[in-house]
Amino acid sequence: MTPTELAAVIEDHRRWLAGEGGSRADLANADLWGADLRGADLANADLWGADLWGANLANADLEGANLRGANLEGANLWGANLRYATLANADLEGANLEGANLRGANLEGAKL
Repeated sequence: MTPTELAAVIEDHRRWLAGEGGSRADLANADLWGADLRGADLANADLWGADLWGANLANADLEGANLRGANLEGANLWGANLRYATLANADLEGANLEGANLRGANLEGAKL
């Protein structure tokens, strides 16, 4: 997925969250290797099985997001909001979780 395509998905998702039309971000199985998603609002987005290896998700809002089976190896999740996110079976090895909010997150089977 190109940065332009990703920006369009995030904008469409922002409109969906604000009740202005748009649609929920469906990034299931997306190749987002090394993507710059700093501060992105992806609350309740579907990122099931996405490859986010080395992605920068600092200060991103991923509250309630589905990250089941996602590859977050080496990702920067500094200050990210992961409240109630599903991270079951996700690979978080080497991820920076400093300051991340994991309250209520499902980490069953996650690789830490």
